[in-house]
Amino acid sequence: MDPRSSVATVPGSDSCVVVIDDDPEFRASLGRLLRSVGLHPQLFASIADYLGFDPPDCPTCLVLDVRLPGRSGLDFQRDLAAANTELPIIFITGHGDIPMTVQAMKGGAIEFLTKPFRDQDLLDAVNLGLARDRVQREQKEALGVIRTRFEALTHRERNIMIQVAQGRLSKQIAGDMGIAEATVKVHRSNIMRKMRIASLAELCHIADRLKLVPERSPIA
Repeated sequence: MDPRSSVATVPGSDSCVVVIDDDPEFRASLGRLLRSVGLHPQLFASIADYLGFDPPDCPTCLVLDVRLPGRSGLDFQRDLAAANTELPIIFITGHGDIPMTVQAMKGGAIEFLTKPFRDQDLLDAVNLGLARDRVQREQKEALGVIRTRFEALTHRERNIMIQVAQGRLSKQIAGDMGIAEATVKVHRSNIMRKMRIASLAELCHIADRLKLVPERSPIA
């Protein structure tokens, strides 16, 4: 790291930055840098050490050395992807090459920094990673709220909502279900109220987010 680089404060007292690097002096230096801008680093010498850690429930990003004892940083990136764990990763290394960089970036890494790097370059990458994880968490939370509302609907209301999202008219739904069209319209009104939505377009958008309507197969 370049001690002469300018350091801008990165907002995020509710954030966690996980650093995994087997060089104790470098790891401690990163910890001091992150703490100096109000962040909360968690420092580990290996992936095995990190796996024994219970991470806090807050926006998090991972500063990961490529070359580590045991599994490498790139191996761990693949492990996280296989487990559908969307954790923003910033790779650091003293031995980078183009194929390694390409592999990391294709795997979704935020940045690939070669030592020595500027403090500000790392902080910029951390800021981006935390912002991305914050957005992902907010989207997951919002989706959870929508799913809870959908599951609170009656079986008939869920069925009608799915058919409405498929573009079927109240008359068609009523005919299939053997009920009056007016009854379908009452159910639709209840669905809109319980789901807290105001338009058909919003209903279709929510149905899409919940994957209620199977994707149509492309016409050959």
